[in-house]
Amino acid sequence: MDGHIIVVGLGFGDEGKGAVVDALCHDGPVTSVIRFNGGAQAAHNVVVDDRHHTFSQFGSGTLAGVPTHLSRHVLVEPIALARESRELETLGVADPLRLVSIDADALLTTPIHVSANRAREDARGHGRHGSCGKGIGETAWYALLAGRNALPGDTVENQRVLGVPGDAPTVGDCARPTVLRAKLDALARFYEPLIGDGTSVDDLVSLYRDFADAVHVTTGDEVGRLAERGRLVFEGAQGVLLDQRHGFHPHTTWSTVTPDNARTLLGHRHATVIGVTRTYQTRHGAGPLPTEDHAVLARFPERHNGTGHYQGAWRAGHLDAVLLRYAVAACDGVDALAVTHLDAHDLKVATTYDAPLPTTNLTEFLNHRTPVLTDLPDPIAWLEDQLGVPVLVTGAGPDRADYAVRTPVHP
Repeated sequence: MDGHIIVVGLGFGDEGKGAVVDALCHDGPVTSVIRFNGGAQAAHNVVVDDRHHTFSQFGSGTLAGVPTHLSRHVLVEPIALARESRELETLGVADPLRLVSIDADALLTTPIHVSANRAREDARGHGRHGSCGKGIGETAWYALLAGRNALPGDTVENQRVLGVPGDAPTVGDCARPTVLRAKLDALARFYEPLIGDGTSVDDLVSLYRDFADAVHVTTGDEVGRLAERGRLVFEGAQGVLLDQRHGFHPHTTWSTVTPDNARTLLGHRHATVIGVTRTYQTRHGAGPLPTEDHAVLARFPERHNGTGHYQGAWRAGHLDAVLLRYAVAACDGVDALAVTHLDAHDLKVATTYDAPLPTTNLTEFLNHRTPVLTDLPDPIAWLEDQLGVPVLVTGAGPDRADYAVRTPVHP
């Protein structure tokens, strides 16, 4: 497949984006995988023969030898990135960090953000939002505060401002110890009422300085420079149904999951948008899932997903055409599809609900829907007919060998 490609999930995440990206990178020359949203909460599984890795911050083309660029829209967690690098070394990837470049303007997720995220989610009790507990929301929220001149006691995005915020730390700050220390000091003071004083700023400054020496930090239009060298594959994290604008609050991610960030990074350059869907619906943790069916969960056991302490239980149901069309519309359309889990059989699809989809109060609406189900004998043919775009990548199992990149048919 020629040209730049944007891979985006059309569900609640876990659609198989990692395996799709790996298949695309294995299929033909790719200059770089570009991460364009999310952070260390991504969990993209790639299986190649006897090797399996759950990609978090490294791009899912790594086992195919393709470098990763973490754009300014990614929230970077250096400690987790170093841990992931060590895991990849055990799989035979030589010096994995040499394959990574990071935009200097990317926000840093620190242990302070992680502790604050978990404290808030613990306090919610049975009303948990389904956070992964990786500090993503706190990183994005804290970065908003300085720009809004927030004061202690203010409420910003439904969260109370605890103290006086400072400027958010970035990857570029890691090579500037004085600047970084000032930002981390302000961050620690801000969150002390919530998590106490248990994080050593000096230790973080030292660790992050080593991190800056170990990776290639870029400035300017690095994506543009990479695009001039060859084909790029943009790897989205999470799914459009969790998007911060189009998802169903409060069970959303603090991230733009649609292709918008990737399109912005590409500028005037064209890209093919591939939307990824399973042949059945899944989600991790709390939130609406209108087609949920415990029989589906029992029939299709999940090898690489389970119950997370913060995220919650793994759930499954029938394919939901209503939400699939909603996700495609949120993307301003897709050019093609990738369909995974084609080894699942005797499937059904919800073609509609017992009431039409409203424009407001979607979470409450979806929590009380009865789907209208019909048989789904041929997912590829049905999806191509219903959405009017071709299926260009298929997956019928967990291994790279189970994936195929199809040749586009031009009229």
